Amino acid sequence: MGDRSDRSWPGPHLVTAAQQGDQGAIADLVSCSHPHVRRFAFSLCASSQDAEDAAQEALIILFRKIGTLRAAGALSSWMFQIVRHECLRRARTMVRRPELEPAETAASAEDDVLFRWEVERVAAAVAALPLDQRRVLIMRDIQGLPGGVVARSLGLSTAAMKSRLHRARAAVRAELTIPDEGAPE
Repeated sequence: MGDRSDRSWPGPHLVTAAQQGDQGAIADLVSCSHPHVRRFAFSLCASSQDAEDAAQEALIILFRKIGTLRAAGALSSWMFQIVRHECLRRARTMVRRPELEPAETAASAEDDVLFRWEVERVAAAVAALPLDQRRVLIMRDIQGLPGGVVARSLGLSTAAMKSRLHRARAAVRAELTIPDEGAPE
């Protein structure tokens, strides 16, 4: 399966021509990369709108910065990292705090920093999940879809969906748990 997806990415000759500024090659490269970039985005982002936006942003970066890619064979890795970064950035902005009263703003600068740090930790923990668990967790807990809808859309039984969701939640919880060094075990 890995070989099949690797072969479907644009070949090194097209990447090299695009790196050298060939405008036709750049257009072909963006066009050929689009389905793969979308697939990455839909597997990583919390919502389909975020996935579409992240894919578009990644393709814009590809168009503008193809000359900075060091190795022609690293295109898929480079694009995956760009999409991952975009999805994480969007996940961080998705979790919003209630608006603070002006009097609370000055007193809560430390709280704001801690909140942003926590959002980044949660986003990273979700992104680190295996794809099957990440999809179930995002669809069920972030998008709020009913369990039956999640199971059907992923081609799973309800029991299998619940099992994956339980494992995903447990993994995220374990990643976010900070051990209390002074507490007895």
